[in-house]
Amino acid sequence: MASRSNTPNRCVNVISDRKQVQMTDIRACKQLQLGNQLKLGWLTTLVLILGDIIGLAIAWQIAEKVNRAFSPLPPQLDWGKWFGFSGLFWAFAAGTVLAFAYHNFYSTDAQWRNYVKQAQVISGIYLSSLVLVYFYDPKLSAPRSLFFPAWLASILCVLGLRLVLTLLLEQFCTARTQTPVFIIAPADRIPVLAELITARTGYRVVGSVVSSLANTASAMHLISLSGAREVIAENLPETQLASNLYWQLRNAGIGLRLVPSSLMMLHRRGSPEIFAGMPMIRLEAQFFSVWEYSFKRLLDFVGAAIGLIVLAPVFIAIAIAIKLSSKGSVFYCQERVGLHGQVFRMWKFRSMYKDAERFQPELERLNESKDGVMFKIKQDPRIIPIGRFLRRTSMDELPQLFNVLIGQMSLVGPRPFPIRDVGKFDSWHHTRHLVMPGITGLWQISGRSDLVTIDAVTRLDLFYIDHWSLNLDLGILVETVRIVLFGKGAY
Repeated sequence: MASRSNTPNRCVNVISDRKQVQMTDIRACKQLQLGNQLKLGWLTTLVLILGDIIGLAIAWQIAEKVNRAFSPLPPQLDWGKWFGFSGLFWAFAAGTVLAFAYHNFYSTDAQWRNYVKQAQVISGIYLSSLVLVYFYDPKLSAPRSLFFPAWLASILCVLGLRLVLTLLLEQFCTARTQTPVFIIAPADRIPVLAELITARTGYRVVGSVVSSLANTASAMHLISLSGAREVIAENLPETQLASNLYWQLRNAGIGLRLVPSSLMMLHRRGSPEIFAGMPMIRLEAQFFSVWEYSFKRLLDFVGAAIGLIVLAPVFIAIAIAIKLSSKGSVFYCQERVGLHGQVFRMWKFRSMYKDAERFQPELERLNESKDGVMFKIKQDPRIIPIGRFLRRTSMDELPQLFNVLIGQMSLVGPRPFPIRDVGKFDSWHHTRHLVMPGITGLWQISGRSDLVTIDAVTRLDLFYIDHWSLNLDLGILVETVRIVLFGKGAY
């Protein structure tokens, strides 16, 4: 009986000890972490906010000029002028900036490049304004000649400026340079990740811990002491991540990046729900997805047609330079493997001497590709004088716009490989042939010729296939322009 009477006391002691360790909900943030976020990219944030306001200002100038020819602004919506713009404009500008901040469009993450979502948010603000006006005065209606031009012009101007700013910020902005990062991964993966992060980004690895210790107090203590602003984690125990590490990092204002497994990639497309009393991820087709790919193909056709017209003088200049540089044709055709393994002839500007393919077997011993699947030589003796410039700037790829125009390729997609390379593929490498090949893709913006194994290239291609969206294609095109202008990673 004595032991029974002591049991409640022991339970109370245990509960008391737990309260001493943690008195609040794990999700409760003890302090505002604005300082940490600003340290990640205050310059980027400032530039993007100013860019958005300028984009909206241009849009409203256009809309107000259109509206002058129709109906004037109702007196109830005439809120005066500040700095040459109406009070109504400043209300929309403030709403847009606040909504963008709420959706993390001013962070240093990939959110600032989420153009499709930004267009949706702008549309939501304008549509919400109609509801607010109705409840303010049901008889009041904003002039359609002002509302619709302002709406459409805001999307075009804001996104257009953001595309330009993204191009410039990614190249010149030092906001991410030397950002301290902490690695959590299996022991054998830590040095690999550290080497890749150091070589390919402006991040600085300040510490690491093995995945099995991710949920311990010592791990979080090490992260705090290291001064890390982000944590890159691979192969974490999912339940422990959800209940502890994630919330501790979030409350500390430290970003988290997960190196995904194939299963986690699929999770991204799903929505969490409870089904039959079990937590599940539901993946289903969306209405817009029926039209999304058709829109992509329309953009391919229109983009290729416009590109061929605009770049016609460049084509002529390159053709003259090639003719003056060496004997032979201006263009070079090579059989490549495309959609569902079909072979097609891919066009390029010739960057090598005539009959260069005949000498490739003799050069195989110099191949710098680690697995021998791809053929890569930095100092290829077959390249003509102008050829090195063409490859460095990727101008030799421009004739593939003809391939896009006739439907053999896309502007964005996995790069098609020669028959020689595909013959050395493992079975899982062929998954990349399930989608139409492209002129540029994740491979080109994530290392280009610096990627020396087919496994590394194919993982990027599979990531692209699983995560494909119009916004991803747009982001790849913008990043491709930046890399081409500065000639990084090509030879």
